[in-house]
Amino acid sequence: MSRAFVFPGQGAQTIGMGRDLADQYPQARAVFEEVDEALGEKLSALIWEGDSDSLTLTQNAQPALMATSIAALRALEAEGFSVADAAFVAGHSLGEYSALAAAGAISVADTARLLRIRGRAMQEAVPVGVGAMAAILGLDFDAVTEVAKEAAQGDICQAANDNDPAQVVVSGHKAAVERAVEIAKEKGAKRALLLPVSAPFHCALMEPAAKVMAEALDDVDILEPSVPLVANVRASAITDPTTIRSLLVEQVTGSVRWRESVAYMASEGVSEIWEIGAGKALCGMVRRIERSIECTAIGSPDDIAKLKA
Repeated sequence: MSRAFVFPGQGAQTIGMGRDLADQYPQARAVFEEVDEALGEKLSALIWEGDSDSLTLTQNAQPALMATSIAALRALEAEGFSVADAAFVAGHSLGEYSALAAAGAISVADTARLLRIRGRAMQEAVPVGVGAMAAILGLDFDAVTEVAKEAAQGDICQAANDNDPAQVVVSGHKAAVERAVEIAKEKGAKRALLLPVSAPFHCALMEPAAKVMAEALDDVDILEPSVPLVANVRASAITDPTTIRSLLVEQVTGSVRWRESVAYMASEGVSEIWEIGAGKALCGMVRRIERSIECTAIGSPDDIAKLKA
């Protein structure tokens, strides 16, 4: 059975995530301590005891979700499971950084620092209220791409996340995204709704953040991952560190091609996916993309106990 490890993106964060892992597994606790040290602050205290508004801030949510994913992975490793046994790693948006840390391409400390920079840069790229994102349900990627073009009217509006056959997210200027919501409904979308996000991710408005990430990534060692990465913007496997570096920059403004990424893994023989970290959103998408793949969310000691059983 060919397996892939996948890592969630923003939106999966919850107060208390990963605490039971840290309580039960010293290897998991060590990850949170390493991230705290890398950032020079107690992010773990915010994750476990803070308020959800502070955790939801992009600059906090991104390193927090990565820490929780790698903590879950270390707990799995303590029980004899290894990422080295996987055919691929992949992650949704910021989850791509978690995937690279999991595969040893970037150190956990560097990944935490990069995600703090990425979160800040994405937040600061567009003034609050200028941009927006919306989920379009019931239209496919090509149809939503046409909706976005029609809605742009001189503004930026792009299909940002191709999540699954029935869910595509658009991103761009707020007025254009609002137009896209109405146009999508006219074209038969089951639902179209604005998302509670603080910035318009994965569109051309993020260009200032892409420049910041290009500089930040230049200062970080990237090794060849132990397992091939299925990259968001290519939906195919890569292992070359130079290519990984450039695609992480491209990813800031580019579409997250998740539907195609899962289809690619299925075409390469993957029959089982483990979602490592907070939430179960990716498993829901996987089931809608490729019913032949069995997806299991692993984010707690109970989840690991079930695997062992």
